[in-house]
Amino acid sequence: MNDADPHPQSASPTRISDPQLRFEARRALIWVSIVLLVGVAIYMAQALLVVFGGLVLAAIIDGGARLLGRVLPIGRGKRVGIVLLLGAAFIVWVFIFAGTSLAEEAAQFPQLVEEQAIRLFAWLRSQGLEIHPDQFTGLAQQAMGGLGQLTSAVGGIIGGFTTGFLILILGIYIALEPNLYERGVAWMLPDNRREAFLEMTGQMGFAMRRLMFGRLVGMVFEGFITWAALAIYGVPMAALLGLLTGLLAFIPNIGAVISGLLMVLVGFSGGTDMALYCVGVYFVVQTFDGYLVIPLIAKKTVDLAPALVLAGQLILGILFGILGLALADPLIAMIKVMLEYRSKHGAADPFSDDAAQQSFQPE
Repeated sequence: MNDADPHPQSASPTRISDPQLRFEARRALIWVSIVLLVGVAIYMAQALLVVFGGLVLAAIIDGGARLLGRVLPIGRGKRVGIVLLLGAAFIVWVFIFAGTSLAEEAAQFPQLVEEQAIRLFAWLRSQGLEIHPDQFTGLAQQAMGGLGQLTSAVGGIIGGFTTGFLILILGIYIALEPNLYERGVAWMLPDNRREAFLEMTGQMGFAMRRLMFGRLVGMVFEGFITWAALAIYGVPMAALLGLLTGLLAFIPNIGAVISGLLMVLVGFSGGTDMALYCVGVYFVVQTFDGYLVIPLIAKKTVDLAPALVLAGQLILGILFGILGLALADPLIAMIKVMLEYRSKHGAADPFSDDAAQQSFQPE
C-alpha cells in the first residue's frame, strides 16, 4: 500500500484515485455546467437579445464611420459623431417635416386597411366562401392593434422606449471603442485561445457590417422607389407606405409580405386598377431588390438560406416579439460565421489542452 501511495495521509478525502473515474467526473461536471449555462441564458434571454441589438447597432455605426474614413482623414470619434448626427437628423426630419402628414395618414391607415379587408372578405363570400365579416372584425382589430403600434411609432409614439434607449446607448458605447470590449472578452479566455477568438470576432464583425450595409441599402431602395411609384399614380398614403416598406425591409421575408399586403389593401380604396398597379409596384420592387441588390451584397457577406432565416424569425418572433423578429437574421448570420470558422479550423477535444491549442491556431 505504501508503494502505491507514498503519502496516504496527505490525500484529500474527495480525491478520485482512478484516472478513468476522474475523467468521467470531469465530463459530468462539464455537462452540468453546460446545462446551468443554458438555463441562465434562457432566463436572461431578453437581456442578452438587447445586448445583441446593441452590437447590431454598433456594427451599423462602425460601418458608417469606416466609410467616412475613406474620404475624411479625421479621428474615429469624430467620424462616429458624424454618423450619429446624420441618423439624428433623419429622425428629426421624419418627426418635424414629415411628421404632421405622416401622423394624419397613420391615424387613418388602420381604419382604411380594415375597411378594404372587410370588402375583400365580402367578395370572397359572394364567390361561395363562407366567411362572416363579424368574425373577421375581431381578427382585424387584433391585427390593427399590432399595426397601430407600428404606425404610431412612425407618427411619433415610440413603442418600447426603454429597450430602444438601451440598445442605442450600448451601440454608441461599443461603436466608440469596439477593441476595448473585444479585448476584455478575450482576456477572460485562456492564452492559447485569445488570438483565435480575436480572429473569429474580426470575421464576425466584418460579416455583420456587410450584412447591415446590405439591409440599409435595401431599406432605402425599397422605401424610396415605393413612395415615388405610388405617388406618381396618386395612391393614397404613398409617403406612409414608402416609409413602412423601407422599415419593414429590415426584416427579410416577413417584412416584404406585410408591406405588400398593406400596399394592395390601400390600393383597393382607389379601385381595381389602382390595386393592380400596387401589385405591379410590389413585384417590381421586390424582384429588383431580391435578384440584384441582395445577391450582390450576399456574395460579399453571409449568404443565408431563406427557409433558415424564416424559421429563425418565427421562433424568435414568438419568443421575443418584434425585437426577436428584427434580430433573427443577424443572429443567424453570426452563428453561421462562428460555425464556419470552427469547421475550418477543426473541432477541439474539450478535455485536451494540446488539442485545443492546435485546433484554434489561426492560419
